[in-house]
Amino acid sequence: MNDKITLFIDGMDIKAEKGDTILQTALKNDIYIPNLCYNPNLKSFGACRLCIVEIDEGRVVTSCETVVEEGMNVITENKRLNNIRKVTTELLLVNHESDCLTCAKDNNCGLQKISAYLDIKEDDLKGLRRKVKEIPKDTSNPFFNRDLQKCILCGICVRICNEILGVNAIDFSYRGYETKITAFADKPILESNCVSCGECVVGCPVGALIPKEGLKPSKEIKTICPYCGVGCGIYLGIRGNEIKNVRGDLDNPVNEGNLCVKGRFGYNFVNHPDRLTSPLIKRNGEFKEASWDEALNYIAQNLSNYKGSSFAAIASAKCSNEENYLIQKFTRAIMGTNNIDHCARLCHASTVSGLGQSIGSGAMTNSITEIGDADCIFAIGTNTTSSHPVLALKIIKAVDNGSKLIVANPKEIELCKHADLFLQHKPGTDVPLLMGIMHIIVKENLHDLEFIKEHVENFDDFKKSLEEFDPGSVETITGVTKENLIEAARIYAVSDAASILYSMGITQHSHGTDNVLAVSNLALITGNLGKPSSGVNPLRGQNNVQGSCDMGALPDIYPGYQKIDNGETLKKFEKSWNCELNKEKGLTLTQLFESAYNGNIKAIYIVGENPVLSDPDSAHVKEALEKLDFLVVQDIFLTETAEFADVVLPACTFAEKEGTFTNTERRVQRINKAIMPLGDSKPDWWIIAEIAKRMDGKGFIFANPSEIFDELASLTPIYAGISYDRLENGGLQWPCTDKDCSGTSTLHKEGFSTENGKGKLKALKYRLPAEIPDEEYPLVLTTVRSLYQYHTGTMTRKVEGLNKLYEFELLEINPEDALNLEISNGDIVKVSSRRGEMNAKIKITDTVPEGLVAMTFHFSETPTNLITNNALDPVSETPELKYCAVKVEKA
Repeated sequence: MNDKITLFIDGMDIKAEKGDTILQTALKNDIYIPNLCYNPNLKSFGACRLCIVEIDEGRVVTSCETVVEEGMNVITENKRLNNIRKVTTELLLVNHESDCLTCAKDNNCGLQKISAYLDIKEDDLKGLRRKVKEIPKDTSNPFFNRDLQKCILCGICVRICNEILGVNAIDFSYRGYETKITAFADKPILESNCVSCGECVVGCPVGALIPKEGLKPSKEIKTICPYCGVGCGIYLGIRGNEIKNVRGDLDNPVNEGNLCVKGRFGYNFVNHPDRLTSPLIKRNGEFKEASWDEALNYIAQNLSNYKGSSFAAIASAKCSNEENYLIQKFTRAIMGTNNIDHCARLCHASTVSGLGQSIGSGAMTNSITEIGDADCIFAIGTNTTSSHPVLALKIIKAVDNGSKLIVANPKEIELCKHADLFLQHKPGTDVPLLMGIMHIIVKENLHDLEFIKEHVENFDDFKKSLEEFDPGSVETITGVTKENLIEAARIYAVSDAASILYSMGITQHSHGTDNVLAVSNLALITGNLGKPSSGVNPLRGQNNVQGSCDMGALPDIYPGYQKIDNGETLKKFEKSWNCELNKEKGLTLTQLFESAYNGNIKAIYIVGENPVLSDPDSAHVKEALEKLDFLVVQDIFLTETAEFADVVLPACTFAEKEGTFTNTERRVQRINKAIMPLGDSKPDWWIIAEIAKRMDGKGFIFANPSEIFDELASLTPIYAGISYDRLENGGLQWPCTDKDCSGTSTLHKEGFSTENGKGKLKALKYRLPAEIPDEEYPLVLTTVRSLYQYHTGTMTRKVEGLNKLYEFELLEINPEDALNLEISNGDIVKVSSRRGEMNAKIKITDTVPEGLVAMTFHFSETPTNLITNNALDPVSETPELKYCAVKVEKA
């Protein structure tokens, strides 16, 4: 009870937390004090002056700003206080639009609630001069409207945008009676740097910020966001069989109610009229609708001709764990091959191979909630505000609380605004940058010798390899000054808990595994593993890319990262699946397209992936698909890849089925069915099982995904303690090895998951990218992601509002390069590489350095991966999507 104090509120004996305000204490004890500008997630502001209370000697104070004290006597309600509150409220009301019945906030309005509490009548306002400001509504944003005639200047929206988002898109403008909340230069909100997350809309206590979708839902269903790997908890607002709105789950520890623009507003794809609703079979070059029996029998009959090495399957990071488990089981048990892979090959296969070697597990070592308590955060190769925006809020909050932030990126990203140090290294130089930092750490004796002696091996060879990475040499290679290298080394090494966050800027290189090993080296030599708020934390890009790896949708492992060449593991799965399994490693995603092109792979089953847009050198992918004898594509829309198929099967979205997703921090969470499937679409698990049964497959009779999960958990030690019943109370982080285990928030507390329990330092060399610029192709292209679109656009480009925010591809180029090429902002240019060419619109920006250009891959009209390089990392076989030589010229 040392952190508790006792005070009296309205004569009641109340226990309070030290440091809490009077208002916080009252609300925790169900004592209502009128307030309009208070928000539990923001710093106290004291603007509305309605939360006033009396304390000792009759002093009137704002309860939101006054901290409780031992023995304090607080009066929340008397005639004097209510008179002050009433006058204040009446002044707000008299200058406020009084259309309550037609206002979207009716019955949910903070001002309305206080007016009723104070028993304010219409007659009370007659003695006051009424003057409602004539301010035009701002309807420019595609998702919400701003009506400043209803604004009460509580400042909640301003503070959310500043304190939580770190965006500062709006602020108080003008003075006195003319004061209002505006974007810069009083322009429409769409022309500001607003990120359209809607957090201000949620926080607004009145009708000044209102979603454009006004219909209230009739019910809400708890589930998980289908976009990035953060795994935010959401509630889908359902009316009829349609999603009407989405709100964040305040109780989910991942996002604590926060959402990004896609998570809150990007749901219209679910009910989109272009959804696939019936199986399609291609006859004489045209798709014709078919019944499920006809399509499934046709598939089973054809696939029966391609068992073994002539077949391959591509699983999906967007599908559930249960569905990924079934597609790999189908591939191995029915088709007799390990030719199963998915898009993790394109992103974090380097993580699995690198961290697997060094610490024994290729996943985030720590939890998202721990980021806020890190003393230092080193974000390298991750544009977190665009790719993992809700996780970025944790970083911004940590910095606000005193954490040091180091950002390393070839581009000057949004996170740099919050950084203590920005290391703008040349693309492809991550190994020398990180090894150079470690050279300084070891030279200055900042490494953790005790941790190294007890938990790490190969230090001597590693230390010797650092000799070639002296600060002078590293500055020449990377472009980062010696001074900045030294500062970065000292900030990171002296921090008690330092967390490394990275993403595809590290992994998507022909030396991606080396990059990951360099990251691991840095954490190992400083002892930043096995303890809270530290670690090596790869940020996964899609909602279930972690889970699809966990489920064994990879060519060399069974579920739970159990190697296919392990005799005991093989026996276990053969016994469970009642079949003989192939012992040979299968083909990776990049290999299987090459094999199809060469005529060895003859049939492919693609579930929920779009390689025609997502894979490098996509012209070669198309050529490979055209050479197949038989192609089945299962998706929610007729994608660019589905156009090549012989059979297309209509699948359900996340909102139409049950299952689980595993987020980037290893948290397994339930998704729940919210609406009935559109048309005749079916859940992916049902489709896979039906094909298997029609091929006389045993072990594919499941009544629901819960039964599938029970089977996979029985075979997967890291999931063994997880069940649907346990997940009803919230997610669990693997490893969760038995029913009494509460999950694992921090890995490696008891040692590493290697054979001898020790982490392995790796001596590394600097290797150039596979393709460097020359006279013909003088620029470097790197691929990036937009906050407003997702992957190949299959879902987000069906959302009109997201298209308005980011409607076409842009080639980002430095002003000096644009000047040399004599091109201007908005010009259409031809971008070409050794593999192809396309046109794109120019955006001149100094966020990219000279010599570097950047594009997303979200748009089929501008297929960026037509020109990217398919050079592979020799270990992970991840392609070098972050670096290829191009030229830019006027179209």
